[in-house]
Amino acid sequence: MIRNPVLPGFNPDPSFCRVGEDYYLATSTFEWYPGVQIHHSRDLVNWRLVARPLARAGLLDMRGAPDSCGVWAPCLSHDGDRFWLVYTDVKRFDGAFKDAHNYITSCATIDGAWSDPWYVNSSGFDPSLFHDDDGRRWFVNMRWNHRGPGSGCNPANDAFDGILLQEWSPEKGLTGEATILYAGTDRGLTEAPHLFKRDGWYYLTTAEGGTGYDHAVTLARSRDIRGPYETHPQKHVITTQGTGGPIQRAGHGQYVETHWGRHYHSFLMGRPIAGPDGTGRYCPLGRETGLEEVVWRDGWLWLAEGGTVPREEVPSPVAAEPRPAAPVVRESWDALPPEFQWLRTPHPERLFRCEAGALVLVGRESLGSWYEQSLVARRQEHLTYAAETALEFDPRTYQQAAGLVTYYNRHKLHAAVLTREGDQPVLTILSCPGDWPEGRLTYPAEPVPVAPGPVELRVEVTGATQRFLWRQGGDWRPLGPDLNAAVISDEGGRGEHGSFTGAFVGMFAMDTSGQGREARFRRFGYWPGE
Repeated sequence: MIRNPVLPGFNPDPSFCRVGEDYYLATSTFEWYPGVQIHHSRDLVNWRLVARPLARAGLLDMRGAPDSCGVWAPCLSHDGDRFWLVYTDVKRFDGAFKDAHNYITSCATIDGAWSDPWYVNSSGFDPSLFHDDDGRRWFVNMRWNHRGPGSGCNPANDAFDGILLQEWSPEKGLTGEATILYAGTDRGLTEAPHLFKRDGWYYLTTAEGGTGYDHAVTLARSRDIRGPYETHPQKHVITTQGTGGPIQRAGHGQYVETHWGRHYHSFLMGRPIAGPDGTGRYCPLGRETGLEEVVWRDGWLWLAEGGTVPREEVPSPVAAEPRPAAPVVRESWDALPPEFQWLRTPHPERLFRCEAGALVLVGRESLGSWYEQSLVARRQEHLTYAAETALEFDPRTYQQAAGLVTYYNRHKLHAAVLTREGDQPVLTILSCPGDWPEGRLTYPAEPVPVAPGPVELRVEVTGATQRFLWRQGGDWRPLGPDLNAAVISDEGGRGEHGSFTGAFVGMFAMDTSGQGREARFRRFGYWPGE
């Protein structure tokens, strides 16, 4: 069975691509560097990370990008000869403007050196590239409208001003007439366009309803690529709006016909839990990637089992046994392990270096910075997990700190830190539990004096609750009280549309004195729970 999500943890906006008998899912990475995650499978059940292509300054530089900006909604395609990747680099979140710049890069192999980008336009986000069977390439993106009420073509949401189509080539860029293909339905927030062609019809999938619980995959079709497009008889092929099942927030995906002759559609999804008090809906794992089987009937796609709600388990096209989740313990640091990323900058050499026995982080700006943060972290992929690290750090001032952090963005984090108070090294907790826009810090734990030398730190997360522990030899001891882990989620703080990435756990060092004090992390382990 295909068990959803197939890509657990923060892996949203899945672009689904087939090349022969190989299948790829490309997902958004927002402010995390390198940009775009690409996973590969040959059975649709087990997926392996094979590339993060936006890995140099010429392709991506997100220094200064606000939280939940950066790389939105990539589109991965193959023209029979090369891979093509379309992506947006978003520079603004709040307010009327988005400043969303769209680029295309290409590579002969999925894990090779991707070309310098072609800049395409900045008219909106969620771009895609469609290769027609006559050899022409078409660029599609939503158009962003900053003007306000009554000025857009979709009455439900003025800012989402329809889906824009224009021909594109590497040699000439955008050429010919730009056409608004589709205004969207009354669900509104129409974005994430993908075109495909079947039996003489052009099909347009879009995402509607936003990133929250009204999300949907909408389908339309036309005999002419420029339209007009008629909407699916039930409007939405996939949506969980108004349902109470374990899969929520379903939407934003892409169709693929497999070489086995069966048909599947990717979609993003969330798995909400209640907060510590038993109320609310929080998705600490962010928006994840799922797959559902679809069938053709009367020229339209439908979920194989009917309705609009995707299943947790879906029959796979080939016999395959899912690989169980296993602990990952890193004690050798010859290179940064593949599960880790950092924030925004294409110059990681200023943040960290790998040595045989340690990952060395150079203290830079604060945990609240949008520019240069020494934070190396991995996705939270399980609702229950534990993580540990072993730290060597000699802070000389309270402005120098290093430790273990559960991190969503600068307004949503809990950090167990080794720092200094007076002439004494101490452990304490820095927490920012969803306070927006001020981002005020709280201090849930009294400082605990520690002896000079290595310190081990541990975090245990069980659903909506987490706790930090520490030791210097001997048994683990608690550091501070239980904390609200639910706030480290999409819905924490501002609510479901206020941010849309996912929770990470990792190692950090900061030095707001500007001296670049270094911290050495000897080990990092991640143990999934049930």
